[in-house]
Amino acid sequence: MGKRVRLEKRVLSENDREAARLAARFDRARVFAANLMSSPGAGKTSLLEETARRLGGELRLAAVEGDLATDRDAQRLRRAGIPAYQVNTGGGCHLSARQVAEALAHFDLERLDVLFIENVGNLVCPASFALGEHRRVVLASTPEGDDKPIKYPVIFQAADCIVLNKIDLEEAAGFSREAFRGFVRDLNARAPLLELSCRTGEGFEAWLQWLRARREAVGRGDFGRAGGRA
Repeated sequence: MGKRVRLEKRVLSENDREAARLAARFDRARVFAANLMSSPGAGKTSLLEETARRLGGELRLAAVEGDLATDRDAQRLRRAGIPAYQVNTGGGCHLSARQVAEALAHFDLERLDVLFIENVGNLVCPASFALGEHRRVVLASTPEGDDKPIKYPVIFQAADCIVLNKIDLEEAAGFSREAFRGFVRDLNARAPLLELSCRTGEGFEAWLQWLRARREAVGRGDFGRAGGRA
């Protein structure tokens, strides 16, 4: 057990050093970097597709896509107008800072306003690995159940913004927004909770306003990092 703990500490330490280098790169380029995390199927790619449709003419967007296999999500984002680079992790359950750094070779940061890092679908591992991001966004959806926050508290506690997707399916899913809000607030009272539907567009403008505000802050040189101001 002692060797395993030492190995985990070394892996995290090496990742943190690379993440610090990434953070400096994002800050120099004044690119707002968002680490988007959720369980599989919550709608991360759908969120980015709709964001591209609504903000593509206003902000210069790009994405690093993390999946175990295939480039299907990257293809979807390219069709929506977001330049995207796919990272396949094989059996890896999260993106690492090194993988993100390697993906950046495919982008000109000076020509971007926002970089989305769509992490591997997982509510456990990604919470432990910094990627140099300015903000961590955790996405949940109504079909997953309203108790997701208390089942996976660490990632919700680490979130700088929490997005509840598929609110149009709330009744069909037997989902209680009141219960979900209560669980979230017990764990993380500082992060904004944005409730929306990528399919109908309901509530989507609040997400866009949050993005605009974060991008403007970075553009002014306000380089607050994840875990700081929402």
